[in-house]
Amino acid sequence: MLEIEMKVRVSSLDPVRRQLIRLQARFIGKVHEHDVYYNAPHRDFGVTDEAVRIRYTDDHAVITYKGAKIEAAGLKAREELNTAVESGEVFEAILDRLGFTRTAEVNKWRETYQLGNTSISLDSVEELGTFVEIEVMADATDKTAYEQINTLSKEIGVQGEPILDSYLELLLAKRSGVQP
Repeated sequence: MLEIEMKVRVSSLDPVRRQLIRLQARFIGKVHEHDVYYNAPHRDFGVTDEAVRIRYTDDHAVITYKGAKIEAAGLKAREELNTAVESGEVFEAILDRLGFTRTAEVNKWRETYQLGNTSISLDSVEELGTFVEIEVMADATDKTAYEQINTLSKEIGVQGEPILDSYLELLLAKRSGVQP
């Protein structure tokens, strides 16, 4: 399964939130996510377009591996593997002992809604601004997932060019003064 998503920068989350409520999307919750990204000693994830992160939320930690991005139908898709860990700090110590290096940290406040099999995230990302992500987990050949995302984006008023870069890539580009 792949994570297929559309990410768009928006000036305000309020109009999108109102549309989601109008469509009777189910509110999942609001959480602060503190993401710590690592790079491998044996290959550069910036070159291979992979990512390993530890995501801390209020009550747990999740380890994520993201494969290289696949651009299809103007959206981003990539393999994503997640597993919860008892202690993110212990896992970070393991990565450190294995020679992995900490790349960057991303802080965001995420409000999540569910509409059918589609997840909609309203994100406020420290240093970057506000974004909407519309995501479906599907097989790469499932063309209906792309159509579903595009249709829903119009219904909730999300307009603009989809951003294919991750928040990590956007943050690193901003900090280096280079626009992605």
